[in-house]
Amino acid sequence: MAKVESFSLDHDAVKAPYVRIAGQEQGPNGDKVTKFDLRFVQPNQAALPTSAIHTMEHLIAAYIRDYMDNVIDVSPMGCRTGFYMITWGDRTVEEATKAITKTLEDLVNSTWDDVQGTERQECGNYRDHSLWAAQEYAKEILTQGFSIDPFERKSLED
Repeated sequence: MAKVESFSLDHDAVKAPYVRIAGQEQGPNGDKVTKFDLRFVQPNQAALPTSAIHTMEHLIAAYIRDYMDNVIDVSPMGCRTGFYMITWGDRTVEEATKAITKTLEDLVNSTWDDVQGTERQECGNYRDHSLWAAQEYAKEILTQGFSIDPFERKSLED
């Protein structure tokens, strides 16, 4: 069985919110893919409610592409403490931190009309959304700021 990097991370030692590179892969044709751990809340101490993380997922999927090129996907973690973001290329924590910060700022200022994919035909669980909860958690995360180191609080300005 393959060893999964994120299951080797000491989740009690990290200090959320943070952004870290969780892995990089190079394909057979030389294409690089970077996987980011966008941790929003402290593992084993907090979890985002499903309605909040679901609405965040829909808004982040759209807004993040305004600030970072070559985003393949942004998906919530099963533990509901953050998201994984996968991009083409050799990307940096600094790039991802700036992009997710701007994305959450946009999320805070969103209206329900900005949330894509909320109709039955567009979403597999269209009734489980909360823009208000998504915005409240985004405000809290932005107040704390993202660290560029998962184990030590370091802002981009440090």
